[in-house]
Amino acid sequence: MIRWRRGEVRQILPSWPGVVLCVVAVESADDGAGGTATCRALAYTDLVGSPEVGDTVLLNTGALDLGLGTGGYALVVAVPDRLPADREEPGHLVKARYTPLQATVLGADEQESPYHGVLRSAEGVDGMPVVVADLHSALPAVVAGVRAGRPGARIVNVMLDGGALPAAFSRLVDTLRGEGLLAGCVTTGQSFGGDLEAVTVHSGLLAARHVMGADVAVVCQGPGNLGTGTPWGFSGVSCGEAVNAAAVLGGRPVASLRVSEADARERHRGVSHHSLTAYGRVALARAQVVVPLLPGVLGERVRAQAGALGDRHELVDVGVDGLEEAVRALPVKVSTMGRGLEEDRAAFLSAAAAGRHAAGLL
Repeated sequence: MIRWRRGEVRQILPSWPGVVLCVVAVESADDGAGGTATCRALAYTDLVGSPEVGDTVLLNTGALDLGLGTGGYALVVAVPDRLPADREEPGHLVKARYTPLQATVLGADEQESPYHGVLRSAEGVDGMPVVVADLHSALPAVVAGVRAGRPGARIVNVMLDGGALPAAFSRLVDTLRGEGLLAGCVTTGQSFGGDLEAVTVHSGLLAARHVMGADVAVVCQGPGNLGTGTPWGFSGVSCGEAVNAAAVLGGRPVASLRVSEADARERHRGVSHHSLTAYGRVALARAQVVVPLLPGVLGERVRAQAGALGDRHELVDVGVDGLEEAVRALPVKVSTMGRGLEEDRAAFLSAAAAGRHAAGLL
């Protein structure tokens, strides 16, 4: 469960909107008798306020102690001696429900929202291409692929709740939005902190289209993911459900394959077993599955593995010429599972190919 620690803020590190990073001197677990050590801690300012040097903070160090790569921080749970002021804002959607840090937000589709009428009458997304990807790290490559074909396209990220719940944790969303490459982010389910909040992926897609004016939506979980090495126990199973949602709303589902040429785990080499399960067994609606035309033995393997999806979906071969350059031109450094473009080109080219195909549907 939660590993609680008390600490003192010693230094404020470079941060970004919605987040303060700091160095904290942390008491040991045995009532402080064993001295202190320092760690990096992350505070979500909308939840706990903004820690300052000298503040006492309460920390959750569970993910840090487990050595989880994406969550390599302690999390500030409270600044007990300087609590943030109450914020009187509309909204009654509660996210992270029934946890000690549940937060109330204004949903785009609830009655107090200025968009309630629009979303109440919206019945579909007007054939909008909806790119579905397993990992959050695919987002910038998909954006690069879309913009390679349609530089002026409005792209909205619809964030699922399989990874990080706070959108503020994503440096990718913050940078792509700041650079004008992403029109915004809609957080759905238990995730929160996007430009708009939505109850489900369905209402999130409707909000992306009818409120944010999206030409293309990119659906993926937030940073981080959960996998157990079993066929069904992974958070990316939501990709199949997102395909169903896009189809129900009259969108054009575009399935991005999770591909790797460098993952040490055989089940993720070529096309990941996660993609084969999500699209091959969970997705009941028909999607266009983008098969990147990668060179050599890897390309042959990817095409053979993707062939298993051909009975249920339309397989679309998409060339990758020029897409590496498009990914390199992004204002963010791409990385997936700790591997960059040099280590695992196939991962990013596959996602960019899905974006290129979506652009061709506009």
